[in-house]
Amino acid sequence: MVKTVKDPIVTKLVKTLKSKKALKIVVMDMRETGQNVCDFFIVCHGTSSVHTQSIAENTIKELRREEALKPLHVEGLTNAEWVLVDYGNVVAHIFREETRDFYKLEELWADADVKLV
Repeated sequence: MVKTVKDPIVTKLVKTLKSKKALKIVVMDMRETGQNVCDFFIVCHGTSSVHTQSIAENTIKELRREEALKPLHVEGLTNAEWVLVDYGNVVAHIFREETRDFYKLEELWADADVKLV
């Protein structure tokens, strides 16, 4: 399991995702995987494409408004099966449940420390 995560972006993202009713939020500590992709993945899902898109859009909007954080890159908002929001050292993956079950990122990155929040 992940030790207490003290990254302010992770903390704010998790809080915002919870407030938008994202499901099964997982924080994956990528720092010791040797992959150097980023420091943290946050993985969650919504119940439909509309829910997934709403979670992503509102999370981006809230982090921009409250923390002046603008994502470096956003992908997947149009079809909202898998929305990726890249904040540099923290990347959020917001899936539809079926898409999350298909790609199984938590298993793909099995060497990461994982915490269900």
